[in-house]
Amino acid sequence: MSGVNDFVVRFATVNGSGSASANSIFAKTVFRMGVPVSAKNIFPSNIQGLPTWYEVRASEAGWVGRRDGVDLMVAMNAQTYGEDLAAVIPGGWLLYDSSMPRIWPRQDINILGIPIAEICARKWRDPRQRQLLKNMVYVGALAALLKIDPAVLEGVVRDQFRGKDKLIATNMEAVALGQDYAEEHFACPLPIHLRRAKGAEGKILVTGNDAAGLGAVYAGATVCAWYPITPSTSLVEAFERFCGKLRVTADGEKLYGVVQAEDELAAIGIALGAGWNGARAFTATSGPGISLMSEFLGLGYFAEIPMVLYNVARGGPSTGMPTRTQQSDVLACAYASHGDTKHVLLFPGDPGECFSMSADAFDLAERLQTPVIVVSDLDIGMNSWMVDPFEWDDNRTFDRGKVLDAAALDALESYGRYRDVDGDGVPYRTLPGTHPEKGAFFTRGTSHDENARYTEDGTIHARVLDRIAKKFETAATLTPKAEIISAGAGAHDGLICFGSTRPAVLEAIDALASDGVRLDVMRLRSFPFGDEVAEFCAAHRRIFVVEQNRDAQMRSLLILEAGIAAEKLIPVLNYDGMPLTAEFVRKRVLDARPSAAVAAE
Repeated sequence: MSGVNDFVVRFATVNGSGSASANSIFAKTVFRMGVPVSAKNIFPSNIQGLPTWYEVRASEAGWVGRRDGVDLMVAMNAQTYGEDLAAVIPGGWLLYDSSMPRIWPRQDINILGIPIAEICARKWRDPRQRQLLKNMVYVGALAALLKIDPAVLEGVVRDQFRGKDKLIATNMEAVALGQDYAEEHFACPLPIHLRRAKGAEGKILVTGNDAAGLGAVYAGATVCAWYPITPSTSLVEAFERFCGKLRVTADGEKLYGVVQAEDELAAIGIALGAGWNGARAFTATSGPGISLMSEFLGLGYFAEIPMVLYNVARGGPSTGMPTRTQQSDVLACAYASHGDTKHVLLFPGDPGECFSMSADAFDLAERLQTPVIVVSDLDIGMNSWMVDPFEWDDNRTFDRGKVLDAAALDALESYGRYRDVDGDGVPYRTLPGTHPEKGAFFTRGTSHDENARYTEDGTIHARVLDRIAKKFETAATLTPKAEIISAGAGAHDGLICFGSTRPAVLEAIDALASDGVRLDVMRLRSFPFGDEVAEFCAAHRRIFVVEQNRDAQMRSLLILEAGIAAEKLIPVLNYDGMPLTAEFVRKRVLDARPSAAVAAE
């Protein structure tokens, strides 16, 4: 039951109306009052004019996944009134601009009419100013209705417009107008409201793309080549922004390079060239870019060149839903390119892991001499998540892998670029200019022998492929292990998830326990899978595999690569482009259990 520090507010506005700033101020204010919060921005793939929604969930219990149903709807877009009205739960509230009064065809909700446009028209003459400040008027009304601490709200506004005193004063005027009207005309606060809490203390609010961009800086990346595509663009922008603060010398020299290429294929080509030359380099894209980059991913795999690719997944296929979230690139990333190709994947579960796995990705790419793909998604990448502050060990050193310097080359009788000296499938590499006479080799995408010489001998070609496959086995011992959460003795069934579905899954597991259903959980964090994945599957009768795509791609990967019996893995699939909810998982598990039990027993 919604109540104090437990509710969902959704803002229904128009893209380009200036509402994003006001909505963000509201979310940050809830957070600074110590209440755990999650914010989801649901926006169209155009510049201006179409409907957009911003959803803020407050949960003192700490649940940060998206929740079904809206307790308070701020309906500021007449085009979506019908949809917005239907989303309000019985007994909930709908706040709208009553400058043009209307009759709402529901008797089971509470209507809060505030003549926002009239209030702004009486106060300000500039039309654009009126439009922008309408948003802060409803924030002020919410301050009264939800019992927001005025000092906290003002502090957020001051931070938002730091250095712009006139804007601060004007926005606080708008807040006061909305607050005064709500206090005069409604019983404040509502049954759903805020009070100071401690659940968010010591936490930060950050997007996954900002976290990944900062992580790339800490990981030692110096070269980024990219082509803009939603929802990965802000990752590169974050990297460049942080480099501008952390990678510029006292005399203004930039110790980094960011190249906007003419297309995705050129972008990954530049990154691979930089990796071959010894730089830590990366590119960032989304599903369509993965398709275009596949040929060069095959080159990086076969020529064994370190490089990191961030894939911030979105809805597909084709152009699909550019501003909606999905996990539909799993197989495309795992097997990107033609021929026998298999890539190392990392699956961060939140912005905190977007930061930490950045360092892991660059280390793995150089240790294994191969492209490594960090598979995030729009929900993690572009939405604000509440996570622990990032931690970094200043004593951590970069793992450059098997790189021979001049002295090491002098000590060798002969050098072969693709020889398996240590039996782990990973050869030794050299960097251009290391030695005046030794260590040179020709990099090619055609078949080659252990000394990098061109060959059409099928036996040699197969031998090289087998050696690279051995390297993939080595990768399974180095990639992050799966997170396993035990329900304790007596849990015979399990659930597998990955990426952004973790918050909804954990909340669903708690609800299912109240239903008498206990499930152990395994969150996959990487591919290739470690031994713990097969062991978890072997220890459970039935396993629900939760993922956000139509074709159960992770389930397929578990069958193909971990040898799990198909009948044991029960798909729980969501692919409507919205962040997953706990109730969706709960219902699918409850619906699937009876028939699954009959089939499995």
